[in-house]
Amino acid sequence: MNIEQTIAAAAASCALALGAGAALAHEGAVHKDANAPAKKEQKPWGIPGDAKAAKRTIEIAMSDEMRFTPSNIEVKQGETVRFVVTNKGKLMHEMVIGDRKTLDEHAALMARFPTMEHDEPYMAHVASGKKETLVWTFNQPGAFDYACLIAGHYQAGMVGKINVAKAGK
Repeated sequence: MNIEQTIAAAAASCALALGAGAALAHEGAVHKDANAPAKKEQKPWGIPGDAKAAKRTIEIAMSDEMRFTPSNIEVKQGETVRFVVTNKGKLMHEMVIGDRKTLDEHAALMARFPTMEHDEPYMAHVASGKKETLVWTFNQPGAFDYACLIAGHYQAGMVGKINVAKAGK
């Protein structure tokens, strides 16, 4: 084996080890406390909200028909919303808020690592028959999405739309 082949083999081994470390089970995930302070990282679609600031609660149902109810949501710029996300199906589902590009990229990663664990404040992973809460402040106007990125669900059309109306409209 020459030096280039040795380096390539070592790099491939490292990549596999890192990928395996990232692939942890959704089913065993430790989920965030909706009332605990979230890391306030600005995203194009908003920022984590404080539960005390939420003036409106929107209930979202997820089903094994790969649908969200409702599938369209209207909010105002600056509004903090408490989402109560209920899984009415028998499969694990999730609600992930984002823009199309970010959701597409994350869905592709989930297809490669279907048991990957993640726990961002704009995500709610919900076991069958359970509820989770997600609190988000929509401080940016625009059209955004939410989706279930569990492998195959996004591809089956498990998506919804969030329209954030510019403040003052």
